[in-house]
Amino acid sequence: MNLNEKDVLQKQKNLKEIEEMISKAIKKVGAKKENDICKYIPVTSGGYIHHFTLKKMKKKNPSELSSMIKEFIINVEKPHVVNPKPRAARGSRKRRDQLNFTKWQLERMLNIARLAGDKEIISILSPKKSLASYKRDLIQAIRQNRVEQELWNGYIETVNAQNSLLNFEETFMNKK
Repeated sequence: MNLNEKDVLQKQKNLKEIEEMISKAIKKVGAKKENDICKYIPVTSGGYIHHFTLKKMKKKNPSELSSMIKEFIINVEKPHVVNPKPRAARGSRKRRDQLNFTKWQLERMLNIARLAGDKEIISILSPKKSLASYKRDLIQAIRQNRVEQELWNGYIETVNAQNSLLNFEETFMNKK
Protein backbone atom coordinates (compact mmCIF):
# COMPACT_ATOMS: atom_id res chain seq x y z
CA MET A 1 0.00 0.00 0.00
CA ASN A 2 1.45 3.36 -0.99
CA LEU A 3 1.01 6.74 0.71
CA ASN A 4 -1.95 7.92 -1.43
CA GLU A 5 -3.94 4.75 -0.72
CA LYS A 6 -3.33 5.19 3.01
CA ASP A 7 -4.52 8.81 2.82
CA VAL A 8 -7.66 7.78 0.95
CA LEU A 9 -8.41 5.03 3.47
CA GLN A 10 -7.81 7.42 6.39
CA LYS A 11 -10.12 10.04 4.85
CA GLN A 12 -12.81 7.40 4.30
CA LYS A 13 -12.44 6.25 7.90
CA ASN A 14 -12.65 9.86 9.16
CA LEU A 15 -15.69 10.53 6.98
CA LYS A 16 -17.42 7.40 8.27
CA GLU A 17 -16.64 8.38 11.88
CA ILE A 18 -17.92 11.92 11.43
CA GLU A 19 -21.09 10.62 9.72
CA GLU A 20 -21.70 8.34 12.72
CA MET A 21 -21.04 11.23 15.10
CA ILE A 22 -23.48 13.45 13.20
CA SER A 23 -26.18 10.78 13.15
CA LYS A 24 -25.77 10.32 16.96
CA ALA A 25 -26.07 14.07 17.42
CA ILE A 26 -29.17 14.21 15.21
CA LYS A 27 -30.82 11.46 17.25
CA LYS A 28 -29.84 13.05 20.56
CA VAL A 29 -31.33 16.47 19.78
CA GLY A 30 -34.30 15.02 17.89
CA ALA A 31 -33.41 16.80 14.67
CA LYS A 32 -34.67 15.83 11.23
CA LYS A 33 -31.58 16.62 9.18
CA GLU A 34 -27.88 17.35 9.48
CA ASN A 35 -28.23 21.14 9.24
CA ASP A 36 -30.44 21.18 12.35
CA ILE A 37 -27.54 20.30 14.66
CA CYS A 38 -25.82 23.59 13.73
CA LYS A 39 -28.06 25.38 16.24
CA TYR A 40 -26.39 23.47 19.08
CA ILE A 41 -22.78 24.30 18.15
CA PRO A 42 -21.66 27.82 19.19
CA VAL A 43 -18.94 29.81 17.44
CA THR A 44 -16.58 32.39 18.95
CA SER A 45 -18.02 35.31 16.97
CA GLY A 46 -21.42 34.78 18.62
CA GLY A 47 -24.36 32.71 17.53
CA TYR A 48 -24.16 29.20 16.15
CA ILE A 49 -22.18 27.58 13.35
CA HIS A 50 -23.42 28.16 9.81
CA HIS A 51 -24.53 25.08 7.86
CA PHE A 52 -22.01 25.87 5.10
CA THR A 53 -19.23 25.91 7.68
CA LEU A 54 -20.43 22.57 9.02
CA LYS A 55 -20.29 21.04 5.54
CA LYS A 56 -16.84 22.51 4.90
CA MET A 57 -15.50 21.25 8.23
CA LYS A 58 -16.95 17.83 7.55
CA LYS A 59 -14.67 17.50 4.52
CA LYS A 60 -11.62 19.58 5.44
CA ASN A 61 -11.39 19.37 9.23
CA PRO A 62 -13.47 16.40 10.45
CA SER A 63 -11.50 15.97 13.68
CA GLU A 64 -12.30 19.52 14.84
CA LEU A 65 -15.96 19.12 13.89
CA SER A 66 -16.06 15.81 15.72
CA SER A 67 -14.63 17.36 18.87
CA MET A 68 -17.16 20.24 18.65
CA ILE A 69 -20.07 17.82 18.26
CA LYS A 70 -18.81 15.77 21.24
CA GLU A 71 -18.30 18.88 23.38
CA PHE A 72 -21.62 20.60 22.70
CA ILE A 73 -24.01 17.73 21.90
CA ILE A 74 -22.83 14.19 22.68
CA ASN A 75 -21.09 14.75 26.06
CA VAL A 76 -23.76 17.16 27.32
CA GLU A 77 -26.68 15.67 29.21
CA LYS A 78 -29.20 18.02 27.65
CA PRO A 79 -27.84 20.07 24.71
CA HIS A 80 -29.23 23.58 24.49
CA VAL A 81 -29.96 25.68 21.42
CA VAL A 82 -27.56 28.59 20.94
CA ASN A 83 -29.15 31.98 20.37
CA PRO A 84 -28.57 33.21 16.81
CA LYS A 85 -26.10 36.01 16.16
CA PRO A 86 -27.93 39.34 16.41
CA ARG A 87 -28.31 40.97 13.03
CA ALA A 88 -29.44 44.43 11.98
CA ALA A 89 -33.15 44.62 11.30
CA ARG A 90 -34.05 44.78 7.63
CA GLY A 91 -35.84 48.12 7.85
CA SER A 92 -33.39 49.75 10.22
CA ARG A 93 -31.88 52.04 7.59
CA LYS A 94 -35.00 54.20 7.41
CA ARG A 95 -34.59 57.74 8.59
CA ARG A 96 -36.93 58.44 11.47
CA ASP A 97 -36.49 62.22 11.61
CA GLN A 98 -37.87 62.94 8.13
CA LEU A 99 -41.52 63.65 7.59
CA ASN A 100 -43.28 61.60 4.95
CA PHE A 101 -46.10 63.34 3.11
CA THR A 102 -48.59 61.85 0.75
CA LYS A 103 -48.74 63.29 -2.75
CA TRP A 104 -52.01 65.03 -1.88
CA GLN A 105 -50.51 66.63 1.27
CA LEU A 106 -47.46 67.78 -0.69
CA GLU A 107 -49.69 69.38 -3.36
CA ARG A 108 -51.66 71.22 -0.63
CA MET A 109 -48.46 72.55 0.96
CA LEU A 110 -47.17 73.62 -2.46
CA ASN A 111 -50.43 75.48 -3.14
CA ILE A 112 -50.23 77.20 0.26
CA ALA A 113 -46.64 78.26 -0.54
CA ARG A 114 -47.79 79.58 -3.94
CA LEU A 115 -50.59 81.60 -2.32
CA ALA A 116 -48.11 83.01 0.21
CA GLY A 117 -45.64 83.76 -2.60
CA ASP A 118 -42.78 81.98 -0.81
CA LYS A 119 -40.43 81.07 -3.68
CA GLU A 120 -37.94 79.26 -1.44
CA ILE A 121 -40.57 76.86 -0.08
CA ILE A 122 -41.99 76.43 -3.59
CA SER A 123 -38.57 75.41 -4.91
CA ILE A 124 -38.06 72.99 -1.99
CA LEU A 125 -41.46 71.34 -2.38
CA SER A 126 -41.52 71.29 -6.18
CA PRO A 127 -40.52 67.98 -7.71
CA LYS A 128 -37.05 68.14 -9.23
CA LYS A 129 -36.87 67.59 -12.97
CA SER A 130 -34.06 67.09 -15.40
CA LEU A 131 -33.08 69.81 -17.85
CA ALA A 132 -34.49 67.73 -20.72
CA SER A 133 -37.89 67.38 -19.02
CA TYR A 134 -38.02 71.14 -18.37
CA LYS A 135 -37.28 71.78 -22.06
CA ARG A 136 -39.96 69.30 -23.11
CA ASP A 137 -42.55 70.83 -20.76
CA LEU A 138 -41.68 74.39 -21.85
CA ILE A 139 -42.03 73.51 -25.54
CA GLN A 140 -45.36 71.81 -24.84
CA ALA A 141 -46.60 74.85 -22.88
CA ILE A 142 -45.56 77.19 -25.75
CA ARG A 143 -47.41 75.03 -28.29
CA GLN A 144 -50.51 75.22 -26.10
CA ASN A 145 -50.14 79.01 -25.75
CA ARG A 146 -49.67 78.71 -21.97
CA VAL A 147 -47.29 80.74 -19.84
CA GLU A 148 -46.04 78.93 -16.75
CA GLN A 149 -43.69 81.10 -14.72
CA GLU A 150 -42.78 78.27 -12.30
CA LEU A 151 -41.76 76.04 -15.20
CA TRP A 152 -39.53 78.79 -16.58
CA ASN A 153 -38.07 79.46 -13.10
CA GLY A 154 -37.35 75.74 -12.69
CA TYR A 155 -35.62 75.67 -16.08
CA ILE A 156 -33.46 78.68 -15.18
CA GLU A 157 -32.61 77.20 -11.79
CA THR A 158 -31.59 73.87 -13.38
CA VAL A 159 -29.44 75.60 -16.02
CA ASN A 160 -27.75 77.74 -13.34
CA ALA A 161 -27.13 74.69 -11.14
CA GLN A 162 -25.65 72.82 -14.10
CA ASN A 163 -23.43 75.76 -15.05
CA SER A 164 -22.18 76.23 -11.50
CA LEU A 165 -21.38 72.51 -11.34
CA LEU A 166 -19.44 72.74 -14.58
CA ASN A 167 -17.57 75.82 -13.31
CA PHE A 168 -16.72 74.05 -10.08
CA GLU A 169 -15.42 70.99 -11.95
CA GLU A 170 -13.41 73.22 -14.27
CA THR A 171 -11.89 75.13 -11.34
CA PHE A 172 -11.16 71.93 -9.45
CA MET A 173 -9.51 70.27 -12.44
CA ASN A 174 -7.32 73.34 -13.11
CA LYS A 175 -5.98 73.24 -9.54
CA LYS A 176 -4.65 69.71 -9.95
